[in-house]
Amino acid sequence: MTTEVRSLREFKMPDVGEGLTEAEILTWYVKPGDTVTDGQIVCEVETAKAAVELPIPFNGTVDQLFFPAGTTVDVGTAIISVAVGEGAAPAAAPAAAAPVAAPAVQAAAAVEEAVPERREVLVGYGPRTGGTQRRARKTAAPAAVAPAAVVAPVVVAPAAVVAAPVTGERPLAKPPVRKLAKDLGIDLRAVTPTGPDGVITREDVHAAAAPAAPVAVAPAELPSAPVVAVAVESAAVPSGSGDIRVPVKGVRKMTAQAMVASAFTAPHVTEFVQVDVTRTMKLVRELKETGELGQGVRVSPLLLVAKALLTAVKRYPEVNAAWDEAAQEIVVKGRVNLGIAAATPRGLIVPNIKDAGSQTLPQLAVSLGELIDTARQGKTSPAEMSGGTITITNVGVFGVDTGTPILNPGEAAILAFGAVRELPWVHKGKVVPRLVTTLALSFDHRMVDGELGSKVLADTAAILERPKRLITWG
Repeated sequence: MTTEVRSLREFKMPDVGEGLTEAEILTWYVKPGDTVTDGQIVCEVETAKAAVELPIPFNGTVDQLFFPAGTTVDVGTAIISVAVGEGAAPAAAPAAAAPVAAPAVQAAAAVEEAVPERREVLVGYGPRTGGTQRRARKTAAPAAVAPAAVVAPVVVAPAAVVAAPVTGERPLAKPPVRKLAKDLGIDLRAVTPTGPDGVITREDVHAAAAPAAPVAVAPAELPSAPVVAVAVESAAVPSGSGDIRVPVKGVRKMTAQAMVASAFTAPHVTEFVQVDVTRTMKLVRELKETGELGQGVRVSPLLLVAKALLTAVKRYPEVNAAWDEAAQEIVVKGRVNLGIAAATPRGLIVPNIKDAGSQTLPQLAVSLGELIDTARQGKTSPAEMSGGTITITNVGVFGVDTGTPILNPGEAAILAFGAVRELPWVHKGKVVPRLVTTLALSFDHRMVDGELGSKVLADTAAILERPKRLITWG
């Protein structure tokens, strides 16, 4: 009888976007014992740019998941091991054969590496040529906490809390505990461990966060993910205050950093204009009723605003530019990649329509519909959010008249489209009710002076006032 030789292969967290160093595991779609095939989606992760699904690049049976959902993992760190039947290396020894099972993170480091050294980038921009910086991992594996250690409720009294000196050594703690400490803003190096062999427990982190009051943790709560959210609220804010602390990470963190950098790097100037869009709204209704742009194609005021801006950019291409700090040059872009700011549950994202300036109105309608659908589903990829050259933000959908939009980093201009309202308006010498909106154009004054910005805004407004100019000018 022949015995199949099996080996363990690790699948590492890939670089799912250009220059990213970490990602948070949102959901696992497999569990130990499941059979997986090459290209099968095994988990969904969120980076600072988007949420993406990760396919595994080989066949086999899932051996271990090294991190639970909710853990932030460095790029290049093994997240799952799979038993395959082709390798020459024997499988790792069963956990039962060892007197004490090692934690999943140390088990990951102990598995024989069978993945080729050249790491393929499964999502994004292709394989990276350089290595990725990652934190050093301790080689010594601490003993796992025995089941008996969590049988009874654990109460940490104030007297037991002793401040530990901050050292450079990496403290011992399980991934869920590290995440809890990160959410609470606690430095693990300053926490006194009470677990076996110097392992920091949840109770230790709670005690460090709120040392003035005992913290009781029931056994059933220890492995459950929702406890983290409850702990954040109870430990981070005074009791009864009603305050809620929301960790800033992923897309929200990247957006915050980008907006701060943009606001304090580019000298913003914003101009405003009110526009009679009665004819534009009439055209939107006609296009919807006739289906002239195609069967099932959605038509909205945003579509005509986008086309009007693209037409203005075609007349004044200098507004479609970027600033090269190193060379101290203005780079006028050859293509217009139109960004559309989209509010999603994960935060504000700005996917863009590639080469939107060359698209006809029907083509632009299809592209805009696909972009919006993808954003709503949370499936926008990092590639779809890179390379934008000019942006529209539609604040009118929230009933807002106008605003001062902040530039998308690397772009020279952004247009805010406000709410369309019926207002008294002078039309053909008489005051009559007309549909009016407000446009606001923010631009980088290093690249766009007042004359250029005014011309782009005025042309966009003129087209929306008389939308037939989309044909005559476009």
